[in-house]
Amino acid sequence: MKKWIFLIIFAFILIGSFLYALSFLDTFSKSKAGHGKKTNKTNQIHLTFWRNNGNAAENKAYEELVSSFEAVNPNIKVHMRSFPYGDYEVRLRTELATGNPPDIMTIDSPTLALYANTGSLLSIDSYMRKEGKIEDIPESTLKGMSFQNKIYLAPIVESSIALFYNKHLFKNAGIPFPSGDPNEPMTWEEVLKIAKKLTKPKKGVYGIDPAQGFNDGESPAYFKMPLLWQFGADVLSPDGSTASGYLDSKEALKALQFYQDLYQKDKVAAYELPPDPFVSGKVAMTVLGSWTLAELENNDSTFKLGRDVGVAPLPRERFQVVPNGGWALGISSKTKYSKEAWEFIKYVTSYEGIKTYVKETGDIPARYSVAKDFPEFNQYPKNIFLQQAQKFSKNRPITPAYPVISDAIKTLFEEVGLGGYDVGVAAKEAVEKINIGLKQIQKP
Repeated sequence: MKKWIFLIIFAFILIGSFLYALSFLDTFSKSKAGHGKKTNKTNQIHLTFWRNNGNAAENKAYEELVSSFEAVNPNIKVHMRSFPYGDYEVRLRTELATGNPPDIMTIDSPTLALYANTGSLLSIDSYMRKEGKIEDIPESTLKGMSFQNKIYLAPIVESSIALFYNKHLFKNAGIPFPSGDPNEPMTWEEVLKIAKKLTKPKKGVYGIDPAQGFNDGESPAYFKMPLLWQFGADVLSPDGSTASGYLDSKEALKALQFYQDLYQKDKVAAYELPPDPFVSGKVAMTVLGSWTLAELENNDSTFKLGRDVGVAPLPRERFQVVPNGGWALGISSKTKYSKEAWEFIKYVTSYEGIKTYVKETGDIPARYSVAKDFPEFNQYPKNIFLQQAQKFSKNRPITPAYPVISDAIKTLFEEVGLGGYDVGVAAKEAVEKINIGLKQIQKP
């Protein structure tokens, strides 16, 4: 009996020893595996990515794209940072000047030449032509990504503007709704006639806000420059060397006089308006961006697209033309990882990347192929913005002196609209300011 007990105890000891050995080997194996992962992380390439902070949908889209890129590229880690819109460019230019820029950055396309001319941006021309499928991108969009015939930025989405109108005010005045056909915009003279009928000064109601009032930043140039183009004017000569004979041409003066008359003579537009004048019914027509659609389609909105608001193509004059451009992706010339940075940009601006972004934001895709796969871009009202961007859009001047031009346009329209200055005198001052800026451009 004692012998059997001894054998049982001995068997338990053997089994215990065996299990312990297995446990040790398993632990050792996991330790080895863990050490291997640590080594991979150590060998990871870390990319810094800076961008301007957008709305909730934009932020979510970028987070999804970074996460999915890292999943298929485990050897690359992307450290994304976003900054408030008003602070972003100042912070970026500071880091570029001190030689410590991010590897990847978003750039507002009209300021592209400023960065490319100083050597801060890496040309991605060869990458784009070889792997960027540029035939899928509208020519006008691609032109806005280029400086001196080289591509520096890759686009995700485009932008456009259109005429929004208050359906109730139109209906109460017995005025037919404007056509929603992107190829049949009203002329500005037709808009003026309607605005006169809808303006009720005693009720504080005005016919139109023609170009987003008088704001700061890039908004004035983006919304007001198209009026010059529509009347057949331009800001700079084709070679970008002067504003003389262009911003002060007879076509430009005609456009500026029309704009001034909306405020000073016809009084269908007002300098001072209450908060949200369009929503509150104090403005019958206004020019808004494509990004406004998401707000008006929101279920929580009290002023809804379709029920309360209609959309028509941006009015035309001699020409049908709208502004384009927006934030796009570029690579720092100082990065040590240009190939990996391009892989990220290629991923984000690919068909699948843009599709992910547009699904979240509703913005106008920069690729024909993506637009075809979203039925809403072939239907009213998004088809207006898409077709305008693809067929009738124009870039703001691509020059290192663009910040000077943007400020000069802002001041010009303020002096003409708000101040009632003589349009010829105001245009001459703007031309002089821009020409000085052009002369001060220094090559790196």
